Amino acid sequence: MFEVLVFVYENYWRGDACPEPAQLGRKLSAHGFEAEEIRDALHWLDGLSLATQGMQLERDADDEAIATVTLGGAPEAGVPQSSNAMRVYAQAEQEHLGAECLGFILFLEASNVLPCGMREIVIERAMAAPGDPVALDELKIIVLMVHWSTGIEPDALVLDELCESREGRTAH
Repeated sequence: MFEVLVFVYENYWRGDACPEPAQLGRKLSAHGFEAEEIRDALHWLDGLSLATQGMQLERDADDEAIATVTLGGAPEAGVPQSSNAMRVYAQAEQEHLGAECLGFILFLEASNVLPCGMREIVIERAMAAPGDPVALDELKIIVLMVHWSTGIEPDALVLDELCESREGRTAH
């Protein structure tokens, strides 16, 4: 499934540039992806589309994009999160995401790359992904796809962090 998501990310510069699911499925099939991979990826992308429909982009005092999300139509979910609020992960989330992915999400939040609304979409989409726990490289693809779907382009250094493998890197 993740190979299909990477292909979609690389070939359609934004979520709104992506063709309808039926046409996308035919294009993916023509590129040699297996039917099961295509079906899983299209199902996952449909969930991503539904999750990002409630997203609203606002600007803070520094003209930074802030994403607020109304999840499941709950009015209190659209209330901006306090800067000193803490996200408590359910046991199922901890087990499915694993310590490495949870640490990476915290890193992205601390770097102001993943506002709380987008974080919730990343977590929801990661929970819908196969694997127990989700691999860090797969979580990075999920983060890229959430940014792609919302039209928010991450900073170049963060994009590099999301796209490059840690293998072969030299620690300074």
